[in-house]
Amino acid sequence: MSKEKMTGAQALVKSLEHAGVDVMFGIPGGAILPAYDPIFDSPIRHILVRHEQGAGHAATGYAQASGRVGVCIATSGPGATNLVTPLADAQMDSVPMVAITGQVSSDAIGTDAFQEADIRGITMPITKHSFLVTDPSEIARAVAEAFHIASTGRPGAVLVDVAKDALQKLTDFDYPTKIDLKGYKPVYEAETSALRDAAALIAQSTSPVLYVGGGAIKSAAHKELLKLAELTGAPVVTTLMARGAFPDSHPSHLGMPGMHGTVAAVTALQKSDLLITLGARFDDRVTGKLSTFAPHAKVIHADIDPAEISKNKHADVALIGDLRLTIDALIPEIKAAFKKSQPDLTAWWNQLNSWRAKFPLGYDQPSDGSLSPQYVIERLGKISGPETIFAAGVGQHQMWASQFISYEHPRTWLNSGGLGTMGYAVPAAMGAKVGAPDKTVWAIDGDGCFQMTNQELVTCALNNIPIKIAIINNESLGMVRQWQTLFYNERFSNTDLHSKRIPDFAKLGEAMGCVGLSCERPEDVDATIEKAMSINDQPVVVDFRVHRDAMVWPMVAAGASNDDIVVARSLAPVWDSQEL
Repeated sequence: MSKEKMTGAQALVKSLEHAGVDVMFGIPGGAILPAYDPIFDSPIRHILVRHEQGAGHAATGYAQASGRVGVCIATSGPGATNLVTPLADAQMDSVPMVAITGQVSSDAIGTDAFQEADIRGITMPITKHSFLVTDPSEIARAVAEAFHIASTGRPGAVLVDVAKDALQKLTDFDYPTKIDLKGYKPVYEAETSALRDAAALIAQSTSPVLYVGGGAIKSAAHKELLKLAELTGAPVVTTLMARGAFPDSHPSHLGMPGMHGTVAAVTALQKSDLLITLGARFDDRVTGKLSTFAPHAKVIHADIDPAEISKNKHADVALIGDLRLTIDALIPEIKAAFKKSQPDLTAWWNQLNSWRAKFPLGYDQPSDGSLSPQYVIERLGKISGPETIFAAGVGQHQMWASQFISYEHPRTWLNSGGLGTMGYAVPAAMGAKVGAPDKTVWAIDGDGCFQMTNQELVTCALNNIPIKIAIINNESLGMVRQWQTLFYNERFSNTDLHSKRIPDFAKLGEAMGCVGLSCERPEDVDATIEKAMSINDQPVVVDFRVHRDAMVWPMVAAGASNDDIVVARSLAPVWDSQEL
């Protein structure tokens, strides 16, 4: 490519254009200001957020909804440190994101200059890679490599920190057409011998489970997963990060496993003789007490990240590669193995169906006639429909949204799974709506989460991003209150938010350019949701004033064995040793 003379700032913006960026979320400031001048003339849409954390979560929501790399941009010092939480959040959930930050001039680095922070050093443990660029000639290559690293292999968050003088100096622009990084060679195709070993285990298993994680969505493996499930006849469980990777309506789906998973899903993993683990990482919220997790199961572990293999649970067979390609290659091997011997799963399914029938997901209506949060979320899913994108905050409402909405398609459920970031929902929904403008996007938020990042509703109102917010207002930090109820003798220390008095969320929404609605009676829920659904030219905030003492069930207490799953406040395990 012929070289062209320009400033480092122009090279940065032109590099983003070459990388295919169509939108980025950010706030200007001193160190990054030189880049904002060429942004003025760029076809890239820049959305001016109200807080850098909002920019980061919006980039994540955009990436999760669209499958493309999300981009955010901020200045040095506090601008950059405000991106730390969304960077850690994106990295934990394997979301492709590139953050561009300005840095003080190279001769001032290390002097405690105004608005200086070693953001490269700060973020090194929580990103896939971090760059510090002090030479303008290196800007184009750093950007190209950042997008390559963020979007290939196991996706993740990458930071590019650029010194102010590098943005101001002239350079020859030369965007690389090929990236070849020493030491970074993601493996995409699993070894044939391992595929055959996996197929042999599947052909011998009489109680297998397809344990599906977020990698199934990242690799767009949902169609192949459906074929695999129907070929093997095995039950499917989808983790919190995998909701929508397999249709909830499919008879083979047992629901979500883990701390607040269905009894059938949790128990199936415990009693399985083979875990066919697909793009999942044996997270502690799924395994419970690790030493007691799936004690009799052999493990097939398919993942693109070799570091995950046998990290928490020993893998008998490792399938390292892109999950979509892995499943596609595994299917003919299974068909060949089944020609020799195909197990009878009838007894296993009889057992699974008995657990499913005995312990279905459900909830009690409040005896005082007040509003059930589960009912609100269930109706929201039914009325809005399976094409809707839902972004949840963190806490009880997140778990209810994962339980009581039926997910039929990938990229329709967005949440902060690994880091568990309160305040994620509103900016993530904003990013999702930008990434999928033709979709209805609901943020399901708690009154605690909402008060952390609701300022981005101003961004939505001013930029024609008509998201809808359902605030599940139980005037509490609900999940913490649940734990205080169960484990701290109802000593509710600092969990009462008084959110049904201050603020008035409907009026707050109106003050920020949104339509504000409220609902506190069960008979008004459907009409309120339908009213919100009818408004598509501005954001909508709905304050659902719900019963404060509803709890999330089932539950496996932190550190407990999955065998001790409970479904009621008594905390009596649903199984005794004889039943299991």
